Amino acid sequence: MSMRVRNMSLNTSHVIIAFVMIMMVVPKNVSAQSSVADIVTSEFFNSIIDQADDSCAGKNFYSRDAFLNALNSYNQFGSLNSVDDSKREIAAAFAHFTHETGHFCYIEEIDGATKDYCDESSTQYPCNPEKGYYGRGPIQLSWNFNYGPAGQSNGFDGLNAPETVANDPVVSFQTALWYWMQNVRPVINQGFGATIRAINGQLECDGANPNTVQARVNYYTQYCSQLGVATGDNLTC
Repeated sequence: MSMRVRNMSLNTSHVIIAFVMIMMVVPKNVSAQSSVADIVTSEFFNSIIDQADDSCAGKNFYSRDAFLNALNSYNQFGSLNSVDDSKREIAAAFAHFTHETGHFCYIEEIDGATKDYCDESSTQYPCNPEKGYYGRGPIQLSWNFNYGPAGQSNGFDGLNAPETVANDPVVSFQTALWYWMQNVRPVINQGFGATIRAINGQLECDGANPNTVQARVNYYTQYCSQLGVATGDNLTC
């Protein structure tokens, strides 16, 4: 009897050790991704895209699955120090996605091909004269100095094939998350107004276009309410 108890004890110890070792090698982004997926539910995502007309190009392009697949490359998104802060970041991002794309209606900027988004002073990311660097994707990525590094970070040629952002929905969300983590995440603790400034401050903030600022704030407030979190302070810019 005592021998059997001893064997059971040893077996239990082995199970505990094996469990600890498994937990040590589980990717740390699993819990973060799980929490983002729990927040960005199908119901939440569909409540946005369902407001786009059926004729919208984005209606059959953007999807929750594409967003979650893109999240594999940016697993720190929506993973802040608290659940509330994480929810606010997600609400902020989707507020901007909604505004930029018209509830995921547009993939490309309206009349974007007629506009010049080539900054020739950005010699590190020289423009291809046959390509246009106008707004594409959930955050309407623009300019050669964004397409270049966004492509390098996400496995496509941003300077010579910027249209990839409008052709591949996962890449499209990846570029949006890339821009967010590079330019918006550093100011997220300053309030939603700071995120507006990081995305389109020159054209909207400091009284430049108060209506678009308010539109973004309205979406953010709505999504915070849906996610059950307070908006925080400093909503405008």
